[in-house]
Amino acid sequence: MVEELVGVVAAVGAGALVYVASAARVVKQYERGVVFRLGRLHGDVRRPGFNLVVPAVDRMRKVNLQIVTMPIPAQEGITRDNVTVRVDAVVYFKVVDPAAAIVNVEDYRFAVSQMAQTSLRSIIGKSELDDLLSNREKLNQGLELMIDSPAVEWGVTIDRVEIKDVSLPDTMKRSMARQAEADRERRARLINADAEYQASKKLSQAAQQMADTPSALQLRLLQTVMAVAAEKNSTLVLPIPVELLRFLERGQQPPAQAAGHAGAAEQAEIAESAVDRTEQAEEAMEQLRRAVEQ
Repeated sequence: MVEELVGVVAAVGAGALVYVASAARVVKQYERGVVFRLGRLHGDVRRPGFNLVVPAVDRMRKVNLQIVTMPIPAQEGITRDNVTVRVDAVVYFKVVDPAAAIVNVEDYRFAVSQMAQTSLRSIIGKSELDDLLSNREKLNQGLELMIDSPAVEWGVTIDRVEIKDVSLPDTMKRSMARQAEADRERRARLINADAEYQASKKLSQAAQQMADTPSALQLRLLQTVMAVAAEKNSTLVLPIPVELLRFLERGQQPPAQAAGHAGAAEQAEIAESAVDRTEQAEEAMEQLRRAVEQ
């Protein structure tokens, strides 16, 4: 009798263990469990931890609540300004209503993927090329709103959408490169012209100052000679002022040529003046040669 009782207890214990093993369900922290009893939604969503269901009657489906990163395949389209582009993006979403995600849509991941592709093609057709390249934040917000509107009924919320890359045809890339090069060249020419204008103003002021004080020109010439001579070059380039050449030209002018324009009474005075200018020119050249040697 005792042996039979022990056998019954053992059998009941084994059956209980088998029942518990078949009825036990463990839901992880980032999951929620949705229970269907005979095909109908039963009870509330099961929380994380140890849960029991009725074997052969209840069926539990676990839903991941983590943020899902889903790449959107590259979509090719024509922008509003008639440019063919190829755009790919990525969408971040998560499930906020596990029951709706299981009951209202067959495969919420596939549904979000198809909606994202359709919305991306629509955004391409409504936007211009400059917006796709430089104003992506606004396009991302519009794309997120287009995907999130139907996804609410599926128990899914869109966290964010980002356009990753915009591929352009090779001809368009070359055209944009030429445009950028032309724009940079234009700016370079404007900067160079502005620099020339400023330099001309400064040079004009310097010329006016030297015209008021002729000795400043001679001092500037000597400074230039000293700067060049300090380099210890085998060749010395000596700038000669134009005024000095004109002075020498007037000094070497024949007395007869000057007398042709003056009266006979002034010929002697012109000749004497020409001799004095020649001597002054020779003296100036001698001073210049000494300065160079020093």
